[in-house]
Amino acid sequence: MFDYETLRFIAWVIIGLILIGFAITDGFDMGVSALLPILGRSDKERRIMINSVAPHWDGNQVWLITAGGAIFAVWPLVYAVSFSGFYIAMILALAALWLRPVGFDYRSKIDSPAWRATCDNALCLGGLIPSVIFGVAFGNLLQGIPFELNEFLMTSYKGSFFGLLNPFALLCGLVSLSMILTQGATWLLMKTRGYLHHRASNFAQVSALATTLLFVLSGIWAYNLDGYVITSQLATDAAANPLNKEVSTVAHGLFTNFNQNPILWLIPALAAIAPAITAISARNKKDGTAFLMSSLTAASIILTAGIALFPVIIPSSLNPSQSLTIWDATSSEKTLGIVTVVSLIMVPTILGYTLWCYRKMFGRLDEQYIEKNNSSLY
Repeated sequence: MFDYETLRFIAWVIIGLILIGFAITDGFDMGVSALLPILGRSDKERRIMINSVAPHWDGNQVWLITAGGAIFAVWPLVYAVSFSGFYIAMILALAALWLRPVGFDYRSKIDSPAWRATCDNALCLGGLIPSVIFGVAFGNLLQGIPFELNEFLMTSYKGSFFGLLNPFALLCGLVSLSMILTQGATWLLMKTRGYLHHRASNFAQVSALATTLLFVLSGIWAYNLDGYVITSQLATDAAANPLNKEVSTVAHGLFTNFNQNPILWLIPALAAIAPAITAISARNKKDGTAFLMSSLTAASIILTAGIALFPVIIPSSLNPSQSLTIWDATSSEKTLGIVTVVSLIMVPTILGYTLWCYRKMFGRLDEQYIEKNNSSLY
């Protein structure tokens, strides 16, 4: 159906779409969870927040599982390098995510303020920690990862966990956190009424503007980062082998793709402008528009990072020529063909079902609704 080169590019697009789907959908329920101690002033308000995402949070988390499975299927070397280099960080993120089902499912099992406070704290950590870690991971990818490959393509990671917590990566973590918090706050705008809605509106305005500021600051910083450019003639339809190419670092070259194709600058521009529109929409009680613009912000930020790296997936700061790219870190042509066919069928199906679920379960929650359905809600 498609040649090997096209399938490799399609795989890159598919992974990008899955990550965007995760940021938009799981982003709003992680954001709501992280905001529990900030916006929820009473147990009923916190229950409203929790039940606003209750029908969707477990389904949304499937996007993350799908992303991990897809990376393993189409980019096995990327899976190996990332899971070895980011092992401790990923364990922390997963441990935080494990707190979520406990917090959701067991919060109302014991009628104790102390128990519910503990579950609320667990949910908050389950939304807060992964949001930061995912941003830190992208920050390190943009700078390059200290890994090498031997002649058998076995990876050797030379970094450390604390090395991942460098200033630029932490700034990217803050970008991710503010983006996710804005996503959660704008979701609450569509799902709540009264004082909780008012507080969510105020917070969305602040966090959206913070997202713009932090994204611009990270962009200014990233302008001084080196870019990774393939300098050898690369046969994009050849068998995958990341050792058969030459890659050079270019000073201040992270935005090379944008400079070579100026129209692409519209994407980071949108990532900076959309949060401002989110804030304006939240202030003017345009709740749906605020959520749409927040979702567009998440998509634009992820696209900006992906395009900045393209065609590199994981650059090697130790040996740039061993960087993993979409042309040499992929599975076989047959595997990519199967993944493409499955994706063309399943992704629209999943999206359609998800949108149908959101539509059927849409509606605003308030304290009266919580009291009326007290025994059947979280």
